[in-house]
Amino acid sequence: MSSYGWRARIGIVYPDTGTVMEPECYAMAPEGVSIHTDRLSLPIMTIEGLGQMMNSDETERCTTVLAQAPLHSIVFGGTSATFLNGMGYDEEIRARMARVSNGIPVTTTSSAALKGLRLLGVSRLTFVGPYDNEVMDRGRIFFEQNGFEVTSWRGMGLQKDYDVGRVTLEEVYHLVRETKLPESDGIFISCTNLRSVGAITTLEADLGVPVVSAIQASFWDALRLAGVRVSKPGFGRLFEF
Repeated sequence: MSSYGWRARIGIVYPDTGTVMEPECYAMAPEGVSIHTDRLSLPIMTIEGLGQMMNSDETERCTTVLAQAPLHSIVFGGTSATFLNGMGYDEEIRARMARVSNGIPVTTTSSAALKGLRLLGVSRLTFVGPYDNEVMDRGRIFFEQNGFEVTSWRGMGLQKDYDVGRVTLEEVYHLVRETKLPESDGIFISCTNLRSVGAITTLEADLGVPVVSAIQASFWDALRLAGVRVSKPGFGRLFEF
């Protein structure tokens, strides 16, 4: 095969400050899968900044632009942006995208996370992310409204997306290890600008529970929507589904 994306072409709507999601998706991409991104402006990673981004028409603009290419699925690559207003908000964003996607299947990071956690049988959740307490609390409420018991949660207090992109994989690993309580039966690592996919299999081995990350779940769901069921080894139990 000589053409890029001969198996599937995945579109990502992604904040302009992000630097992590695209390389991590390429690390997970099986042969013949290509990734294509359009970006929207995120002023600051607070409730107010996220709301400003999501209350604009940038989601629709990016989706419309991506839909001009012959893509097979499009994902909104943002967790806090799609859990911001509680249960059903992720589906509201997905519906906004679907109206302009020219029939291309769409998903969001929060929708993919819910789907992945449920498939893995998680009910008691450890929730970690880079955010300040206000954004973390919105995430905790979102998961609780969707039927999960959040047994432990911790944020890193970061408000600038640039700072999130500088967090090392080792820091993420230790954040999860230090946050998980024994009664938790699954872990969610939030934020599509936080390194995660390189630590998933190690965390699953060390902690004995499924680990889902924002980037991993987003790419997994986008692949499945595009009809791709093959995957590279080494990126977690989720890819067994």
